[in-house]
Amino acid sequence: MNFLSHFYFDRDSDNCYLILGTILPDLLKNADKTIILHPEKLQHHNPDVNAIITGWNKHLEVDRYFHSSGFFIEHSHLLKKQLLPAMVGSPVKPFFLGHIAIELILDNLLLTTQKVTADGFYDHLDGCQKDTVNEFLTFAGLKDTTIFFKFYEDFKKSRYLYSYSNTKEIAYALKRICMRVWKDPFTAENEAMITEIVFAYRLSILDDFMVIFNEIGAKLTAA
Repeated sequence: MNFLSHFYFDRDSDNCYLILGTILPDLLKNADKTIILHPEKLQHHNPDVNAIITGWNKHLEVDRYFHSSGFFIEHSHLLKKQLLPAMVGSPVKPFFLGHIAIELILDNLLLTTQKVTADGFYDHLDGCQKDTVNEFLTFAGLKDTTIFFKFYEDFKKSRYLYSYSNTKEIAYALKRICMRVWKDPFTAENEAMITEIVFAYRLSILDDFMVIFNEIGAKLTAA
């Protein structure tokens, strides 16, 4: 799941460090894909650092439930098939695009149906102290936090997730993600076709997309 979908499950929390933890694995991966941390079983004397660890574990749990769900398997496959005509000449792997597209569509739907707000998301991140985040990262084994914090500050400053409420921006977001792997993932024609397909697919699941959030929520409660 993407940032806002992870945020959904703890949207009512007043602990900014827990919220940060729920998205931190993806933030680190986006900042530098070579960063690999495993703080899952660590315990710290600082409760705020432990809250990040709790959120981190929640992230892993949610992703495990999501990626093994019938919802993800069905919709990532259907999107892959529908996106194939839009990928002529593109080096991007169809499964990868279907996977990322359904996650971005879910973020878009959460925003546009007011299940979460970008304001709420960024308010939590702004509430976290850099020293505490750095304490967690070094405790988890990251020797140089410079690259991460440069990305993180830019991520907060750009307020990029506000754009997810505009369905037309999803194709651009897909392109940005793919550019981490492929230099020139899409042509302008590719992007235009992807936008049309994503827009139509979003409408097709608008009425029942919450089923996956309800399903995962029930599993989290029962765990």
